[in-house]
Amino acid sequence: MTSEQRQLRQTVTFLRTSFEAVQHSIAGRLEDPLPCWMDTAMMSMLSRELTRCCQQSKPLFAPPVTEQLYIASQQCDLLLKQCPGVLSSAVCHRQLSAIMLPLASALQQIDSPAKRRWPWTKWH
Repeated sequence: MTSEQRQLRQTVTFLRTSFEAVQHSIAGRLEDPLPCWMDTAMMSMLSRELTRCCQQSKPLFAPPVTEQLYIASQQCDLLLKQCPGVLSSAVCHRQLSAIMLPLASALQQIDSPAKRRWPWTKWH
C-alpha cells in the first residue's frame, strides 16, 4: 500500500469513527421520538471531507471502494438536506448507519483486496 493509500485509508477510518461518535452522542437512541439536534456545521465539514475522499480514491483504489465512498457521501448529503430539526432521533440514527455501513465496507475492501484474499474466501 502506498503512502497516499494509507493516508486515505486513515481519513476514511477517521470519518467512520466520527459518524459513529455523532450517532452515539447526538442522534440519541434508535427508539427516541424527540427531534435530533445535530451540529450541521460539523456534519458539513465531515461531508466535505467524505466528498474529497471519494474523489481522491478513484486513482488509488478499485472501483468498488470508490463506489462505497460515493454511497456514503450521497447518504451524508441526504442527511444534511433534512437537517436541522426535520428528523427524529430515530431517523437520524438510521441515516447515520446508512453512512457508516458503506464506509465500513470500503475499509474492509481496502484492507483485503480481492486479489489478496485466499481463493476459498471469494465465495463467502
